Amino acid sequence: MVSMSQHDSPLSRYVPIRIFLLLLFAFFPIRILMSADRITGKPFATRSEVIARHAMAATSQPLATQVALDIMKQGGNAIDAAIAANAVLGLVEPTGNGIGGDLFAIVWHNESQKLHGLNASGRSPQSLTLEEFKKLGLTKVPTHGPLPVSVPGCVDGWFELHEKFGHLPMEEVLAPAIRYAREGFPVTELIAFYWDRSVPVQEEWPGFRETYMPGGRAPRKGEIFKNPMLADTLEKIAKGGRDVFYRGEIARTIDAFMKREGGFLSYEDLASHSSDWVEPVSTDYRGYTVWELPPNGQGIAALQILNILEGFDIRKMGFGSKDYVHHFVEAKKLAFEDRAKFYADPAFNKIPTKALISKKYAAERRKLIDPSRASKSYPPGDPLLENGETIYMTVADKDRNMVSLIQSNYRGMGSGMCPDGLGFNLQDRGELFNLQEGHFNSYAPGKRPFHTIIPAFVTKDGRPYMSFGVMGGATQPQGHAQIIINMVDFDMNLQEAGDAPRILHRNSSQPTGEVMSDGGLVTLETGFPYETARELSLMRHKIGVSVGPYGGYQAILYDAENDVYYGASESRKDGHAAGY
Repeated sequence: MVSMSQHDSPLSRYVPIRIFLLLLFAFFPIRILMSADRITGKPFATRSEVIARHAMAATSQPLATQVALDIMKQGGNAIDAAIAANAVLGLVEPTGNGIGGDLFAIVWHNESQKLHGLNASGRSPQSLTLEEFKKLGLTKVPTHGPLPVSVPGCVDGWFELHEKFGHLPMEEVLAPAIRYAREGFPVTELIAFYWDRSVPVQEEWPGFRETYMPGGRAPRKGEIFKNPMLADTLEKIAKGGRDVFYRGEIARTIDAFMKREGGFLSYEDLASHSSDWVEPVSTDYRGYTVWELPPNGQGIAALQILNILEGFDIRKMGFGSKDYVHHFVEAKKLAFEDRAKFYADPAFNKIPTKALISKKYAAERRKLIDPSRASKSYPPGDPLLENGETIYMTVADKDRNMVSLIQSNYRGMGSGMCPDGLGFNLQDRGELFNLQEGHFNSYAPGKRPFHTIIPAFVTKDGRPYMSFGVMGGATQPQGHAQIIINMVDFDMNLQEAGDAPRILHRNSSQPTGEVMSDGGLVTLETGFPYETARELSLMRHKIGVSVGPYGGYQAILYDAENDVYYGASESRKDGHAAGY
């Protein structure tokens, strides 16, 4: 099946509890024997942390990590390196990101001793209205084709980051991606797998075959893929700046393509686009300050989960125990009820962000959890009463600047719509709107959709501590919370925290977050004890098996005492952490 990091939202296939328990009983002992012969660290850890003095990069593809390090060795800073690596990732991992998608980032700027948040997500076309969907008889936004296409915000995000913090000229920053696009690169096994699975649902859309199917099929592992059209596009951007993309030749090409193919995204939509610098928001979790970006993203769900769980003795419960998994799942259910109701574009709604992430609100919501039984559903809260596949990467440099960056097409490779001769796929992020009138996230022209991609950052005592992220739709806030809990409550190191088996609770197959009334489905990654799954089922949790949707993870931790960086990238994807 397609993982959440590739396909962002679909409900995985699952089997009944009896089959699930049989599978665990049959295979779990084998997995333990295979992974328990490490000399140091937890048995599930795939490797030790990477440690370096001067700089560190952790991305979802080794070529991109090396490019980030090269840029910093050439005199660039972490921001230059992050842009360069992201441009390479759009080429080598088109199954998750590209310049047709959106971008979010959190930057620790050491000179100003401050965190800066960037929302570089695009808005819906001005000419497409809710009435148009009704005329077509649609009750949800389609997954592919012209209707879910929104303005791609990635390129503007690069230039916003570069203008504020960059050091090297953009021509030098984008040169590695341009070179790889012309010369070609060998496709890795996992990316080849997702690429092949994307072909059946994407090949019918205009431009996809010409861009991503050399020889009439997806490239296979080890084969060299070249994208000279993308090289040309990146060269134009490097020389002409962001206006080439949003007001120049590229914008006009996109406009003509969409008009010809019955789409709504226009030159005017591109020309009027802008990114927003926003203030990150935070909560304290047992002495660590965890930072996320405010909506239209879902980052504050991680903060809500942590706030609720802070009231329980998680350390005493123990990692992998039924009590820990139960309380985590119930806290997630509570947070996601609010996610479904409130998270949307703040330009169109008054989002009660401050109230949602308050300790007082968490204390009230925490009371709803029954420690011995799973809830089928919770009512969404009323916080206002209190006041009256995706890529993730992180880079850190010698000057102690750190960048937490996430970028995505949304549903794997995107909408399938590849504008003539440009070498990239337009995102289908507009699918995340719902078509219910009056809802916070209801479709409207010029509106940003609810967003799943979220970068994260941790400070301690006002100083930078960790930049991290987890890929994969609704997996992301759950993964963020689990990484923090693994490190703070269960004393795992940076690598172990990402390699540890994950809990994933699914509300629904609907990407816009509608909730279920039957309690949803809990899937436990291989590595949890058989007894935990059995005991959870007795507590009325529905347990299933799912292969692949647990996300990828990268992280960099700054050890101020020794003045060194730690890097980590777990084994679920092709990720690579390296430093010098």
